[in-house]
Amino acid sequence: MAQIEGFRIQNFRSLRDVTLGRLYGAPTAPVLTPLTAVIGKNGAGKSTLFDAFGFISDCLTMGVEAACDQKQRGGFERLRSMGAAAPIGFEIYYREAADQRPITYELAIDVDSSGRPFVASEVLKQRRRNQRQGRPFPFLRLADGIGMVWAGEDAVERPDLKPGEESNERDVVRLTDPRQLGIATLGTLKDHPRIERFRDFLKGWYLSYFQPDAARGLPSAGPQRHLNIHGDNLGNVVQFMQREHKDRFASILARIAERIPGIKRIDTAVTEDKRVLLRFNDSGFQDPFFAQQMSDGTLKVFAYLLLLEDPDPPPFICIEEPENGLYHKLLDVLAREFRAHATGKARSSQIFVTTHQPYFVDALAPEEVWILEKAEDGFSVVRHASDLEIVRNLVAEGLPLGGLWYSDYLDAR
Repeated sequence: MAQIEGFRIQNFRSLRDVTLGRLYGAPTAPVLTPLTAVIGKNGAGKSTLFDAFGFISDCLTMGVEAACDQKQRGGFERLRSMGAAAPIGFEIYYREAADQRPITYELAIDVDSSGRPFVASEVLKQRRRNQRQGRPFPFLRLADGIGMVWAGEDAVERPDLKPGEESNERDVVRLTDPRQLGIATLGTLKDHPRIERFRDFLKGWYLSYFQPDAARGLPSAGPQRHLNIHGDNLGNVVQFMQREHKDRFASILARIAERIPGIKRIDTAVTEDKRVLLRFNDSGFQDPFFAQQMSDGTLKVFAYLLLLEDPDPPPFICIEEPENGLYHKLLDVLAREFRAHATGKARSSQIFVTTHQPYFVDALAPEEVWILEKAEDGFSVVRHASDLEIVRNLVAEGLPLGGLWYSDYLDAR
């Protein structure tokens, strides 16, 4: 499963220049762990960081102009950091698998003379095959929608060759729409499998905007394979699991019931019009409750745990403040379930969480935690919890990380 080892965000609201993890230019920096949490006070920039991932995803699916103009963003000029004249920039450093050469994706978004956002530049680059060190070279390089692409699994730009000597493995690219990502178009072509896989990787990101009220809605009949970002198709996913993975789903429901306090058993009921409804057997009541009657917290935990049981899980899951609406003793369970999934089977998801709840952080190691803070100039800065020697020592002595955060040991000093 592909995994992000590091990323950089520039000129995106309060994130004027923030890097988490390893990039090509910082080869000794620690890679992002399979479960990564970003903590910080209200207003530190956690929601902006979460939306940066959503923005990249939206740029792929709907184009950069529509992504900028989403209601929660308000246009390019409201997205670009105050006082910045340079483009909004992103850099993603990832591997398709642990034994594969890392790939760097660079994206810059600017505005044209009419004030409309467009893709100013886009680069995918990788080291040559059998090259363990040295700088990577592009296999996609676009500026203003014009550039070059190198076909196949191994071809990259070769600056040591004369023009024309590698013409059999590269093509000139001229995109007709400068507001669409090049990977969105080129990733559909069989000649460019690396671009296709990276596009599919981005397309598969899951950003959770779970809404318990939406999940309570009576689902329409018809199975659906994956939980959507709002959770309003929870019943349809249950129907799919019941139909396609009946025995496994029964064991999944039993495991989830064990992890939710007060729930003795979870099963399903089929209506006359073939809808599949969830039933929760509360230990304090004789008759079961349907999902439409359950608390926000119970539905939320169920949805998260069901998401982790997806037979074909998303490669990257991003969740903002999973603690909202949950009993504090559930947070340790949830954090451990996230880690078990992220570090478990071969087809698992990398999980990225923003939180301000110490009880959740108690279950984490310093290597899994990054601290986001506001500097005096109003822009966000980030630190790795494992860089703090006193924190490493105290955690090694058995003190929980969330308690240290609550006691201000993780604050800038």
